Amino acid sequence: MATIWISGAERLGDGSIGGDMALPDAPARAVWHTTESGAGDASFKNVASYLIKKSAEPHILYDPTTDRIGQFGPLSESARALRNDGSTRTNRVGKACIQIEVLAKAGKPFTGYWKPGPNFKKMMAAIRSWGIPDVFPMGALAKSYSDASKRTRSVWLSEGGHYGHCHIPGNDHWDPGAIDTKALFAAAPVSGGSPGGGSTPPSSTTYTVKAGDTLSSIGEKTRVKWETIASLNGIKAPYTIRVGQKLKIKASTTAPSKPTPPPFPGRDFFRAGANNAHVKRLGEQLVKKGYGRFYKQGPGPQWTAVDRAAVKAFQLDHKELKTDADGYPGPLTWKILFS
Repeated sequence: MATIWISGAERLGDGSIGGDMALPDAPARAVWHTTESGAGDASFKNVASYLIKKSAEPHILYDPTTDRIGQFGPLSESARALRNDGSTRTNRVGKACIQIEVLAKAGKPFTGYWKPGPNFKKMMAAIRSWGIPDVFPMGALAKSYSDASKRTRSVWLSEGGHYGHCHIPGNDHWDPGAIDTKALFAAAPVSGGSPGGGSTPPSSTTYTVKAGDTLSSIGEKTRVKWETIASLNGIKAPYTIRVGQKLKIKASTTAPSKPTPPPFPGRDFFRAGANNAHVKRLGEQLVKKGYGRFYKQGPGPQWTAVDRAAVKAFQLDHKELKTDADGYPGPLTWKILFS
């Protein structure tokens, strides 16, 4: 069961900081910030008041020197600590987007002097309860203001895990600095597993659906491709599952192999006036990859300007496709989209 309020965390503000997630089918993630302030009780109080006054509350405020923790709002709703990325409401991406402000400065990584204790472990347990894996999908954190870290839009929209503020598209901050990510996870070992290694894959061949589960989150928990789970259980778009349903899975301690893209049907299926199953399949895959913001309804079998806009955005987010980003899928766009 996913944690909404962290046990023992101080309640900060009135508990109302955001709203429903805009892209709840995307995997859950956590974002690390630093307050660019000192630590200690006085800073804790002053920073909390400042964030509330500015309407820039995260979910969590954490003091790495005292292990003090406060929570502004429920982890099931959005926070306010990120800028939007164009039309994408960045705070609302994912099943959950848990944001942590650490009382520290990016220029002096807090993992070099911190004193994590029981509250840090509770916070990490809450983060993992949402199926967030112990990984940083965007890779290295920025080491300085001038050090450009990755802000790949397609990764942010489609992959669960931990991110720094420096990784978020539409944002220009470089916090939390070059913290030791291995130390971050090792300070809160997973029960029954290795520090920072995530949960142990199940030995059974079935999984019982719990409240709040999606195929994506189940895939993260079991380390099985969600596509494999869907295929084994005959689940097709819109990929609906129900609480209590027993799903067949393939338990594995190794990373899943990359899916084989379906054959490209040909360019003529994606032109003005086209109406076919390939268009719908394309749209559904774009939604899965994080481009659902283009579809107010659908996707459907009719090729429209919405499909073209979504394809073009996908192409622009991939360096191999940028040069010919015209919104019409070709063999390479198709291959990358379905990989």
